[in-house]
Amino acid sequence: MKKFGKILRGSYLSLLFLFLYIPIIYLIVYSFNDFTTATGRVVYSNLGRWSGFTLENYSQIFKGDALDSILVTLELAIVSSIVATVIGTAAAIGIQSMKRRSRTAVLNVSQLPMVNPDLVTGITFMMLFAFVNSLLVKMNMERIGDMTRLLIAHISFSIPYVIFSVLPRLKQSSDMLYEAAMDLGCTPLQAMWKAVIPDIFPGITSGFIMAFTMSLDDFVVSYFAGTGEHSTLSVYIYSAATKGSHGVNPALATIIFIPLVALLLAVNLRNIRKERNYEIQNKKVKMKNGGK
Repeated sequence: MKKFGKILRGSYLSLLFLFLYIPIIYLIVYSFNDFTTATGRVVYSNLGRWSGFTLENYSQIFKGDALDSILVTLELAIVSSIVATVIGTAAAIGIQSMKRRSRTAVLNVSQLPMVNPDLVTGITFMMLFAFVNSLLVKMNMERIGDMTRLLIAHISFSIPYVIFSVLPRLKQSSDMLYEAAMDLGCTPLQAMWKAVIPDIFPGITSGFIMAFTMSLDDFVVSYFAGTGEHSTLSVYIYSAATKGSHGVNPALATIIFIPLVALLLAVNLRNIRKERNYEIQNKKVKMKNGGK
């Protein structure tokens, strides 16, 4: 009976992962498919039929607007996730130090951007930037640039994800850690940097990955917050699919997985190494104590 239950659980998990990852695997495989006609135009009716292996789809990525959109997307994701991680971590530490009622109220307010529809958020940013730019024009000042608008928007919707990634780690951490560092002669800033931050670093890393992923994935907010001067990859793909004459290059949707997968692998390998070192230290301690 136990063996049957184990097989059933394994089958269920296998089907679940297949359901989740088959579309991604399909996309990656067919990004090497030669599905263009003699005119070079993408024929979507041919997308599900293998017509031959080619690297032409990937060579086209490094030409023209496609490369510009990839660079803008990565630059935007890296800068916005770093800034959001710093602000969100500081906010989480401040929220954790509040009293219960104040903490609950602030958490409820912080959660609103996460549950708010992207369409509403995008239109809100569009109206906000239009209003601010109109004021700047009246004051004979320079308008907010396209890249600056995108950065502000991406940082704003990423901060709540960082907060809710760091807070659980803060709850697991002991308040005595900060006080002990202060008693040992650290300044408040040193105690925070040398004692608290290393202890909650896994939560900070998770928050950074969430912010980075949300920035890469975003379309609606980028579409409304930007003006097209600096097009992100998602906006570029949408424009190519609806207005372009050559359709969408499937390699564009595949290439964006590379930085995300590399980041996840780096973090997971680091965690595995830490767990292994922790187990080795535990074994050494047990051996010193006579196996107790």
